[in-house]
Amino acid sequence: MTARSRDDGRRAMTADHPFAPYVRALGRGPKLSRALDEDEAGDAMAMILAGAVEPIQLGAFLMLLRYRGEAAAELAGFVRAARATIALPDAAPVVDLDWPSYADRHRQLPWFVLAALLLAGYGMRVLMHGIEGHDQGYAPTGPALTRMGVTPSPSLAAAAERLKARNFAYVTLDRFCPRLDALFDLRPLLGLRSPVNTLARELNPFSAANMIQGVFHPDYRQRHQGVAQRLGQPRAAIFKGVGGEVQRNPGKACAVLTLAGDRDEVWPALLAKPHRWRDEALDYGRLVALWRGEADEPAALAAVTGTAAVALKLMGRAESAETAQSMAETMWGGRRKKSPPFCDDA
Repeated sequence: MTARSRDDGRRAMTADHPFAPYVRALGRGPKLSRALDEDEAGDAMAMILAGAVEPIQLGAFLMLLRYRGEAAAELAGFVRAARATIALPDAAPVVDLDWPSYADRHRQLPWFVLAALLLAGYGMRVLMHGIEGHDQGYAPTGPALTRMGVTPSPSLAAAAERLKARNFAYVTLDRFCPRLDALFDLRPLLGLRSPVNTLARELNPFSAANMIQGVFHPDYRQRHQGVAQRLGQPRAAIFKGVGGEVQRNPGKACAVLTLAGDRDEVWPALLAKPHRWRDEALDYGRLVALWRGEADEPAALAAVTGTAAVALKLMGRAESAETAQSMAETMWGGRRKKSPPFCDDA
């Protein structure tokens, strides 16, 4: 080997990887680091989803974002890149409400599924999407819906057909954006959640005009608001939900942030005192019993109707929180207890 060929080899080995500039931008220290702009973020996520990034780069990138906190522009770019990988059915249905469910470790029952199913039973099309989550000592969304008679859709095309027939469908992320879903598997290696948990909530695969968001950390409300505005989402309601899900905590006032402005819309508490959700028995049979009117669960019932009320106002079905709550309670009283129209065996 000549001296010239050895020098060329060294230069090739030391040349920056195409993804390196994105890591460098985030990690240059407190004075020189910066957030990515929306286009840069989109390009970075496109590379990640295409498998064009080394594992060490991916871990560094995700944890730098986690440490600093993702900017709305970055998240919007990530979402656009992820949406570009989603294969939509030829005849996508008009969906009234997009309902993301991405909290992976439920320490309480997902009562919110009853709120979504209640709306569907009254003719509102609701798409719920999420991840399978952990079931050892937890209560994930998918099994709760299965217990209520809803089989997860194997694809977006199947979800579209289910929505047309039953007004409700649930599809997991691995079925419509598997490359993004694979990033959730990094949590045991990294020991932390990553920006994936945030951006997946904004996917809205069928472009529903209304999106409802429940977050764990209150400061993420403004972040989701900024992302939705950048993505041109017509309407959204974002609030701190029980366990980071779209489930209102009826024992506390609920501050709902919409896209109409920067001020919270504060909904009053529905119970005299808070409920200890994490002390609940994680028995899905309780969901069925509440739906059928066979159980007395005041806190759970208030969570269901209170959550449905936020969605009703978001969709323009009610003009005030009080009217929306009254409407949700009336709907609950008129639900079909034994054979809900959304169940596969109806």
